Amino acid sequence: MKRSSVVLMGKRSATGKDTSGNTLTWFFYMLCKHSQIQEIVALEVNEATGSSDYTNSIDEFSIQLIESALDKMHYLHAALTETLRLYTVVPLDGKRLEGDDVLPDGFKIKKGDGVNYMAYPVGRMTYIWGEDAEEFWPERRLYDGVFQPESPFKFTAFQAGPRMCLGKEFAYRQMKIMATFLVFFFKF
Repeated sequence: MKRSSVVLMGKRSATGKDTSGNTLTWFFYMLCKHSQIQEIVALEVNEATGSSDYTNSIDEFSIQLIESALDKMHYLHAALTETLRLYTVVPLDGKRLEGDDVLPDGFKIKKGDGVNYMAYPVGRMTYIWGEDAEEFWPERRLYDGVFQPESPFKFTAFQAGPRMCLGKEFAYRQMKIMATFLVFFFKF
C-alpha cells in the first residue's frame, strides 16, 4: 500500500502570527517559572549580540541583532523548541486519507478515513522523552552547547514529511527576534 497518502482535513487559520504569538506567550510563562533559564537566555543574547547593560536604546540593540548573532543563540532556540514540545500550538491535528494505507503497527486504514493525533500528550510521553518529560529542560536539545533538532516524526510541532510546515525556519527566526528584544530589555 502507498505511504504518504494523507492530506489535511481543514485549513488552519492560526498559521503564522497566532502560532508564533502563542508560543512566545508560553515561552515567557516558562521563563517566569524558571528564572535560571531566563538568566542563561539573557546572557546568551548579550554574548551573541556583543551588547552590554549600557546599550540603552532599541535602535542600538537592533543594529547588533544580525543574522550571525541569531545563529549563535542555540540555548534560546532550544528553549523555544522545549516550549513547543510542552505547549504545542496545535494540540490536536487530523488528516484524511487519499488512499488506503497501513499504520506502522499494521492497522489498516481506508481511503477517506480520518486519522487524528494529539501532539500535546505526545510532548509529555515518558517513553519518548524520558522520565523528565514533564519538565522544561532546554538542555535536552543541546549537545556540546549546539542545538540539535529531533526527528520531525518525534517532535511534531511543525508536522513531518510532505506536510512539514514551510514557515518553520521563518517562525523560529521571528520568535527568536521578538524573544531577544524582550529578554534584553526586560526581566520577567
